[in-house]
Amino acid sequence: MPDAPATIRAATDVGGTFTDLVYFFVDPDTGVQEIVTAKSDTTPPDFEQGVLNVIAKSGVAVDEIAFLAHGTTVVINALTERKGVKTALITTEGFRDSLEIARGNRPDYFNLHYEKPVPFVPRYLRREIPGRITHEGRERQALDLSGLPGIIDHFRKEQVEAVAICLLHAYADPAHEQAVFERVTELWPEVSVVASHQITREWREYERTSTAVLSAYVQPVAERYLGRLADGVRDGGFGGQLYIMQSNCGVDSVEKTKEIPITMVESGPASGFWGAAELGRLIGEPNVLALDIGGTTAKCSLIEGGQVKIISDYWIERSRASAGYPIMVPVVDLVEIGNGGGSIAWVDDFGKLHVGPQSAGALPGPAAYGRGGTLPTTTDANLALGRINQDYFCGGEIEADMVAVERSLGELADKLGVDHADAARGVVRIANNNMINALKLISLNRGHDPRDFTLVAFGGGGGMHAVALASELGIRKVVVPRAADVFSAWGMLMSDLRRDYFVTRLLGLKAGNADALDAVVDDVTDVAVAQFAREGISRDQVRFRRYGNLRYENQEHGVEVLLPDGPIDADAIGRIAETFHEAYEREYTYRLDAPVEFVGTHLVAIAEVGKLTPVPLPATGRELEAAVKGERSVDYATEGIHVATVYDGALLEPGMRLEGPAIIETTGSTVVVHPDNTLKVDTYGNLIIELDLIIDERRAP
Repeated sequence: MPDAPATIRAATDVGGTFTDLVYFFVDPDTGVQEIVTAKSDTTPPDFEQGVLNVIAKSGVAVDEIAFLAHGTTVVINALTERKGVKTALITTEGFRDSLEIARGNRPDYFNLHYEKPVPFVPRYLRREIPGRITHEGRERQALDLSGLPGIIDHFRKEQVEAVAICLLHAYADPAHEQAVFERVTELWPEVSVVASHQITREWREYERTSTAVLSAYVQPVAERYLGRLADGVRDGGFGGQLYIMQSNCGVDSVEKTKEIPITMVESGPASGFWGAAELGRLIGEPNVLALDIGGTTAKCSLIEGGQVKIISDYWIERSRASAGYPIMVPVVDLVEIGNGGGSIAWVDDFGKLHVGPQSAGALPGPAAYGRGGTLPTTTDANLALGRINQDYFCGGEIEADMVAVERSLGELADKLGVDHADAARGVVRIANNNMINALKLISLNRGHDPRDFTLVAFGGGGGMHAVALASELGIRKVVVPRAADVFSAWGMLMSDLRRDYFVTRLLGLKAGNADALDAVVDDVTDVAVAQFAREGISRDQVRFRRYGNLRYENQEHGVEVLLPDGPIDADAIGRIAETFHEAYEREYTYRLDAPVEFVGTHLVAIAEVGKLTPVPLPATGRELEAAVKGERSVDYATEGIHVATVYDGALLEPGMRLEGPAIIETTGSTVVVHPDNTLKVDTYGNLIIELDLIIDERRAP
């Protein structure tokens, strides 16, 4: 880094295994945009320490950072590990048990012994108050707060630390909820309080109640964490702007996030997918299948027309055996599976090989780490097959314990009755198959042909598996971004300040309701503008994208479509209806000749906070041979063993082109280029791999 002061934009991302950092600065002497990355171990439960560690490791001067974005797993970890606080619920009289009744969506349908997920709030901490708002927002029964003091006394005695409030139909009119919220904070100023209308204005009582409860459950934990993080960086001299990555692919202020921390439940994955969308727009690839393979999980999302799809129908811990818990906050539409570099390979009682979802994590980690891990993982299999360089493991920071790798794979091979190499190949193939199924869920199951998309693969393991996955799905182009191992952190630097507003309002989609529909959208816009104005952001600094949630009358769920710009009049109603029919047919393969109903609106409000603008990298004219590190025998798991040329990724520059079989090594990742594939380096330093595929057009991928 130059000695002269520089304006630095940095981002940190806390993952299950590693905490990543990426920062950019412009060299004042050359004007060249430089990128610096770093990794360090994630440090649970004090995650902020890992952030401070990786900042120190990167060598960046904290007082030179003007903008710092942060993504974290602290909220999802607190939920899945049950490390939140003791929480109580106040709800409408007669609805105390809606949280426990939940939905009838039993996933394990034929299991007569199925048990619903245990509520985060036990029944003795769920209390009711009289009062009723109708679904149209009218008061049917006056609110009676006379019993609140006794309820609060009960909560105090039970050592409750957070109170969730969710009243019937508060999405239509939150007046009763607001009154309860104000009275609770007046009676008990020390307790953490969350009301459902602060988070969402969508209908569905169980989902709103669950969201309010889960938000209250993690709020004190997240608030303490964000406070420690802010204090830690400021004690180090940081005087810039600190933003927190949200699940909706935008960033928001620390203060706003502390109010509703549940909005960062999937902040890490969201930043990576937003980065993939921005990268796609940058290189002229608006339709992208984004794949993030980390140490613990693999996540994927579909990006169409350069836009990441945001949903509010998000569930945690949903599986074949459990219905999970709903959270109605804006979250990037993704599929996540327990398949990463640290995923453990195991054999069931029937002799069948599995990979994941259990993970070795950071400690002890894969057997290759030499930290006491004894179970074989995907990373160990890739090492055994020569796909990862044992002499340059983790960028040379860790000496691969190949004795432990062979021992762990040997035990697996013995259970399967095969040799070590076949066991390693099996682990890689099954890991690939698991990720192929996830990619199909986000594409084919939603009516999209993956062959129409470009695969953007990132994370520490993205480049290692991407070509094999693309080949199976018939995808002809793979993009491995520059600094792929810290790409989620890179994506934060590409993010704007973003807020999503969901409001339910049932109206028939017909010309006579055009004014009412327009008023709904305008009212939500005014709320957003007022909120930004209180933070010193004027309306002309904010841009909007408007969506409508539509359905055929009498159906249960809807499809979200983009609304046209400008006033919603009779002509706009016709265009909206046709857009809905097309979207519905694409997702469900048919359309109906039936009336269409407007269920609600989704408004996206975006304000720029000076996000990064990537610039082309300079080319020095270096020859490709200068990047060659040597050759080694590589087992491609599905295409046999080949002698691959090994390249130093740091020495590749724009304009270079090479043929597979090849291996590209960087300090944080390995890119496996299969035989007959061509790789070129684009002007931004991304690796573009073109697959030589012979596809049978008669069979779908």
